[in-house]
Amino acid sequence: MSARPVQAIAAVLASTVLVVLDASIVNLALPTLAQTLEVTPAKSVMIVTAYQLALVMALLPCAALGESLGFRKVFTAGVALFTLASALCALAPSLPWLVAARFVQGVGGAAVMALGVALLRQVVPPTSLGAAIGWNATAVALAAAVGPSLGALILSGPGWPWLFAVNLPVGAAALLAGRALPRVEGTGRRLDLISALLNATVFASIVAGADLLPHRPFLSLALLSGAGLALAILVRRETPKAAPLIPIDLLRGHAFKVSAIASVCCFSGQAAALLALPFRLQHDFGQTILMTGLYMTPWPLAVAAAAQAAGWLSDRMSTAWLCALGGGVMALGLAGAAFCPAAAGPWALTPFVILCGLGFGLFQTPNNRSLFMAAPPNRSGAAGGAQGTARLTGQTAGAVLMTLILATLSLEAAPVLGLGLAAALTLTAGLISLLRAKSAGGADISS
Repeated sequence: MSARPVQAIAAVLASTVLVVLDASIVNLALPTLAQTLEVTPAKSVMIVTAYQLALVMALLPCAALGESLGFRKVFTAGVALFTLASALCALAPSLPWLVAARFVQGVGGAAVMALGVALLRQVVPPTSLGAAIGWNATAVALAAAVGPSLGALILSGPGWPWLFAVNLPVGAAALLAGRALPRVEGTGRRLDLISALLNATVFASIVAGADLLPHRPFLSLALLSGAGLALAILVRRETPKAAPLIPIDLLRGHAFKVSAIASVCCFSGQAAALLALPFRLQHDFGQTILMTGLYMTPWPLAVAAAAQAAGWLSDRMSTAWLCALGGGVMALGLAGAAFCPAAAGPWALTPFVILCGLGFGLFQTPNNRSLFMAAPPNRSGAAGGAQGTARLTGQTAGAVLMTLILATLSLEAAPVLGLGLAAALTLTAGLISLLRAKSAGGADISS
């Protein structure tokens, strides 16, 4: 591979790491930020919520802009916006300033997450797309693994503003490497601002409604009903279009639809498990917060290892069977984590945590490859937006599920049930993936 494609791939991976790393280190810093900015812990959660809200609201519009203006233009604009917002976060004198800057960061991050794989698809040949997605998944997993430790080092040293200032050199390097990204002209289609507003309403209402469900169920149901109404209007408005904001055209394809549904199920299981497992470690196994983090670290490391193998394999064999294997392995790990006896000690959980990471890595990379290959190249932006939306939808659903379980059951029962349901969801994701496989020959259905 020549230097220019390597530089282009490095630009995508560095930008992706930038977005993932920032999210993981900020979560750890909320208690410090609440104390420094003199706000309650509950209010400090807005720092995370603002970022997540902007990300989910902007994914599909950024994907549409990428197809209209060109993937490179919108992607690099997203990196630049994220980097500038990072500087504003580091200079924040108050909570409102920081929340607003985090929202802007989320918009920039949405462009990166929606268009990263679409750009990789322009850089590598189709026979290497699985490997490229594997590299991307490895970068995400390693950033997630390193984030908490890096955040702890920064908080114990130079202080919280450097949680955001550390993004500046990485962002600058990504922008410099981004000069090697392919210059492919967009379609020139105008973004429908009314549809973009409806899209924002749908996802903002879903996120807010899900957050309020355990505490204010009537308001939550009203918001979720409003989201359903806005979604119905949006679908009706976009259906006649050749390239709709919500990729209805792609969802008509069998492989794309199956991959998207399987992704939602798998991420729901992952999110529920990542909330349940700390409670199991701390309550049943008596571990401190620090030790809980250490015992969970093998998960993302196993994802990083499995993603490389899965990327190579997905370019050479049926992604349907790879995803089924990944979902089954992850379900086995989650079931083991649920029923592992506390008397065996926390080390007994480690093999099951590793199985969870291996299964997720085996599932996610082939599933993403199938999703992107089911979309024509000129709709790669929409595919990226759909993949990101499926991920965030699944994570939100899993978090709400675990929150409801924790609110209704004891700490003895809730983590076990949460891990058991997570196992069922990931097994379902694997079984759904088999719907892509032909009954003979093992080849995937491509449309």
